[in-house]
Amino acid sequence: MAAVRRSALPRLRGGIAGLCLALAMCTASAATFTPAQIEAHYDRVRPALCLVTYSAEVTNPSTGQVAVRQTRALGVLASADGLVITHGHMQRENAEPVSIMVTVGEGDSEREYVAEALRKPDDVNLSFLRIQNPTSETFPFVTFKRDAQLRLGEPLLIMGMLGDSFDHSRAILVRRVGVVLTTPRRTYGLDEPVPFGFVTGPVIDPRGELVGVIGFDLSPQEGGDLYIRSGHPLVYQSGLFEEFIDNPPDRSPADEAADAWLGVFTQPLTDDLAAYWGLEPRGGIVVSTIVPDSPAAQAGMKRGDVITSFHGTPIRAKQDREVVGFTKLVREAGVGAEVEVRFLRDGAPQTATVALTERPKSARDADEYEDAVFGLTVREITTDLRYRLNISDDVQGVIVSRVKPGSWANIAGMVPGVIILNFGGDPVTSLDEFEAATKRVAEEEPAEVAVFCRVGPRTGFFRLNPRW
Repeated sequence: MAAVRRSALPRLRGGIAGLCLALAMCTASAATFTPAQIEAHYDRVRPALCLVTYSAEVTNPSTGQVAVRQTRALGVLASADGLVITHGHMQRENAEPVSIMVTVGEGDSEREYVAEALRKPDDVNLSFLRIQNPTSETFPFVTFKRDAQLRLGEPLLIMGMLGDSFDHSRAILVRRVGVVLTTPRRTYGLDEPVPFGFVTGPVIDPRGELVGVIGFDLSPQEGGDLYIRSGHPLVYQSGLFEEFIDNPPDRSPADEAADAWLGVFTQPLTDDLAAYWGLEPRGGIVVSTIVPDSPAAQAGMKRGDVITSFHGTPIRAKQDREVVGFTKLVREAGVGAEVEVRFLRDGAPQTATVALTERPKSARDADEYEDAVFGLTVREITTDLRYRLNISDDVQGVIVSRVKPGSWANIAGMVPGVIILNFGGDPVTSLDEFEAATKRVAEEEPAEVAVFCRVGPRTGFFRLNPRW
């Protein structure tokens, strides 16, 4: 889509007025940055800041209701061809961004572009957008310092954007590194909160280097499952996302290296658990579930084993957040690798050689099908979902992920989490069978459609009464 010109509202922009507004937001700790340095950094980074506006479709997992709200975010152009970094909360479980627009420039040079969301990285809470740019226009962008390191107490210059009342004028803040976190990975926390318009803001260190962006981890309730230092502004240093700038995450999963898989569900060996089992409080990974026919099962591992070493690396996990280190070791070991796993069984040391296989598709990557006639969006049932919801292997069907408000399925009482086993008399064991069944029923237009489902441990019928 071609760029769209927008009429410029009266605003503080450019020159002395805009810079004075930005400088007014600095704190006393800005003394490390001279006014000349601040102005130079401001002028250098400012053109790469952009405004992202989109509609967020958020599905209530309990009711299936979809709420749509208009929202905005700060974006940072990271390539000349229109790669944009923005905050990761726009892509969450049960939340999807649509109608994404990116506004580049200010005042009379302001232009608006259609953009699409790329596949979100698994291990950093950032989203990447690609501006649709049929004219091959070149955009201003920033370049981050590779392998940036920060020190406790260092002042940081943060670029951001003010709200509607200030016409989204570009601005600056100065904060300090308030904490250096080393587990489950190195991350830096700020000493004070930041306004929303500075989330994803580029961060400049006292040496003038762009070292990262401001971010917030997802909480477990928001779908965070790897790095969950949520609730406090962090500096995502460049090392956490530079690979996604080099190779933007718009490739299909088939084009990427597959993750290795052990086939276990785990928990940390806490000191209390170690005391209960009479073990030394040295930490480890407790195997809580073994997936049948998985590499771990074939190697003879059992539920209750305590993993103390994986592929030569000691495992000392004592807290939930430390389990991610073990998960990452397995993922990165490589499909087909034969690794030595040392563990304790009833307190006795054991060793097994495990041949890792490719990780099965997870719920995050599951395919889905949206039926517009009955208002149902369903997904395939993946291995991890079976264990999370205690769904046995003999249950074959598709699981409802979204229900359109006011649809026939919604009126009949269907909600996310319902497992469809039969639709209108046709057995459903896959997305293809569900699609075929809904299309056949829509063609025949019966007065009532019986949908046989599993809800928790119980089974029963939902009866849809469409008005054709």
